[in-house]
Amino acid sequence: MKTKVVFVGAGPGDPELLTLRGKRELECADVVIYAGSLVPKEILKYARRDAIVIDSYGKTREDLFALYAKFAKAGERVVRLHTGDLSFYSAILEQMAFLSSMDIDFELVPGVTAFSAASASLKRELTSPGVSQTLIITKPFGKTGKPAEESIAELSKHGATMVIFLGVHIIDEVVSELLVGYSPDTPVAVVHKASWSEEQIIRGTLDDIAEKVKIDGIKSQSVIIVGAVLEKSGLSKLYGGSES
Repeated sequence: MKTKVVFVGAGPGDPELLTLRGKRELECADVVIYAGSLVPKEILKYARRDAIVIDSYGKTREDLFALYAKFAKAGERVVRLHTGDLSFYSAILEQMAFLSSMDIDFELVPGVTAFSAASASLKRELTSPGVSQTLIITKPFGKTGKPAEESIAELSKHGATMVIFLGVHIIDEVVSELLVGYSPDTPVAVVHKASWSEEQIIRGTLDDIAEKVKIDGIKSQSVIIVGAVLEKSGLSKLYGGSES
């Protein structure tokens, strides 16, 4: 196989939720770079025994760029393992821009996202006829900021099911924004390390979820799911036969 960097979505944590394509890429890789704080080491069992395995924890963006350039020059095939799926909050834009600037070929392999695993653990569908047919995926303002109309407070006014990443460490602020559009009795679930062996689920409402999260000491690696779909459900007409 020719030199290439393959970004692989490693899934939410459970090694069995790694895709077949992701597994195959690991088996073919000369070099595997993974985020040790987010990707379980069990997934690395699919890598070749002679593969170079590098934990990216503590490495800067420039460190990663140097590794890509080094291994590309040596003709090695690199797999860069990212947690979850690559399509959002994966921080690969700058990496892809660098590879393009160096004329290094790259490819993306999607993965199972954490909110899909969380939904499965909750045994809930996140859209439901007559309850909410819209799913909003967002996160709190970070260092890069975002338009005011995309704030959690503004998005909450839609009343749709909302999935919030990277917000459990500031749960009080998140709840305060959510209460702009949702009522205090709106169901909420916080799923910590969805699909991992140490997965933890905290259920509540906007009125009490912050206190429950703080009591359990959850501060990272969690998905917050908000909306009536966590309690209510409707019947789809898609497979319901004839309609009147």
